[in-house]
Amino acid sequence: MLNNKSILITGGTGSFGKAFTKYVLENYNPKKIIIYSRDEFKQFIMQNEFKEYADKLRFFIGDVRDRERMTRAFEGVDYVIHAAALKQVPACEYNPAEAIKTNIHGAQNVIDAALDTGVKKVVALSTDKAVNPVNLYGGTKLVSDKLFIAANAYAGSKDVCFSIVRYGNVAGSRGSVIPFFNNIIKNGGTELPITDYRMTRFWISLRQGVELVIKALEEAKGGETFISKIPSFKITDLAEAMMPGCKMPEVGIREGEKLHEIMVTVEDSMTTYEYDKHFIVYPQMVWSESRKVIPTGKKVPEGFSYSSGNNTEWLSVEEIRELLKTVDLEK
Repeated sequence: MLNNKSILITGGTGSFGKAFTKYVLENYNPKKIIIYSRDEFKQFIMQNEFKEYADKLRFFIGDVRDRERMTRAFEGVDYVIHAAALKQVPACEYNPAEAIKTNIHGAQNVIDAALDTGVKKVVALSTDKAVNPVNLYGGTKLVSDKLFIAANAYAGSKDVCFSIVRYGNVAGSRGSVIPFFNNIIKNGGTELPITDYRMTRFWISLRQGVELVIKALEEAKGGETFISKIPSFKITDLAEAMMPGCKMPEVGIREGEKLHEIMVTVEDSMTTYEYDKHFIVYPQMVWSESRKVIPTGKKVPEGFSYSSGNNTEWLSVEEIRELLKTVDLEK
């Protein structure tokens, strides 16, 4: 599907962008992959990391806030993966106008540029924090999701579709709990603080995130939100896996933090279908046609919800310990 196609990744020098680029280059033969981002130093580092694929990669300095620049970058592009965003919860809280410019206005610029340049498919990365948001980051991503879903109504006769993939913190990603615990352990700490003993999270690897985007590129017809079926774990079990027998003082939940990662709400259940390895939330829009529903899916029951707290698949301490061996904590 991606053979001889031109693909552009906004925020392409981030951990997802690198993982997606590596996956595509190893499994397909794309015409080119364009890395669109605003940090020339990160582009320089990525160029060196992917030297053997220099003939397939193009590096384009630009900001998603700049619609003209993005329109120029989108010329001749088949598929766009929108990964650029301000993601740090505290940074968004203290810089709300900047979060709005990047996460909301930037999303609209991606949509407009795609509509104006003949892009075939756009997949936008979302987050569990966009579901029932309790912080500004989640609020901006909720608006972004709504913009990408509604964009399908503005496509008219154009052959383009917009869809979303949603997942929580990737295991070992910057700002997540695994590197936080690891840093305490490396510095000789003897206890791991737990914000709330009831807290749970989903476990998803970067590769699983990439594969979900590939699935969206393959299957999306317009307006869907793709969500992986993945296991949950308790934060206390993670602490036990990383430092067996350690003390775990409960320090209180942080502002803007949730007990569980929520992916599908009760309200979403009206248009959610379950598949073998994922869920799809179809848009509740008058322009959304029932023929777009992939027939192998099973409608979830009314009142269904999917969160790390009510999941049916859980990781044991030993399973977490094994998975930790696959996490790169030296980045």
